[in-house]
Order: sequence, then C-alpha cells, then structure tokens
Amino acid sequence: MIESINTKVDLKVKATLYAGTTQYGKIIVGDKGFEFLNDQKYRNFIQVPWEEVDYVIASVGFRKKRISRYSIQTKQRGTYAFSSKDPKEVLRMIRQYVDPSHLVRPKSIFDGLRHDFENMSKKKSD
Repeated sequence: MIESINTKVDLKVKATLYAGTTQYGKIIVGDKGFEFLNDQKYRNFIQVPWEEVDYVIASVGFRKKRISRYSIQTKQRGTYAFSSKDPKEVLRMIRQYVDPSHLVRPKSIFDGLRHDFENMSKKKSD
C-alpha cells in the first residue's frame, strides 16, 4: 500500500500523466508535496516533495484563457507532464507552496520569432 507524504490534503482532482504512455489517476496537492496516484496500477505513483520542485511550467492557449497542460520540473528526477480537470485550481494550490517566480509559461514559436526580428532590427541600426 502507498503511504502519502502529505499530512494535510488541499486538493484532490482527476488527472492524466503523460510519461511515455498515458496514465489516468488522481493528483493530490498537500502540505508536504505533490502526488500522482495511478487508478489501475497502484505501484505507479509519483511523489514530489515541495523542496524538490524547481519549476512549474504551464502551457497556456486560446488567448491566455485555457491551460491545457502543465509540467513539474524537479531538481533531480526530471520533468513530469500532467493535465487535470481543473488546472487553474491545481496551479493556485501549487502557488501556495512554490515560489510564484518559479511558475512560468513556455515561450511559443511566435515569441521566438519576435525576439529574432527585434535582434535583427537592433543589429541593422547599430
């Protein structure tokens, strides 16, 4: 049986883990860490203490109104990608335990192109 690292649960929501194959389960956000429990295989679970979380990366789309997926990048174990039923609520709960400057949004291809064009115009003016 899996023993939780949390002593208090703030949020429990249905979620999907994208790690090679898609796995369905529940995300538990608590006072000690972030957990994903698989519905079918109880041996497949992820427990990340808050001290281990480096960045939380949210993919925002549809005019910055919808969060489709978010990833938790750890300091040593890699990156885990998730989607859940209510991603905004999950990110609000995570923000209580992770520094808000470590909640980031990945650059889109348009941001990269804009950056390149700005650099080209600066080089021409110099």
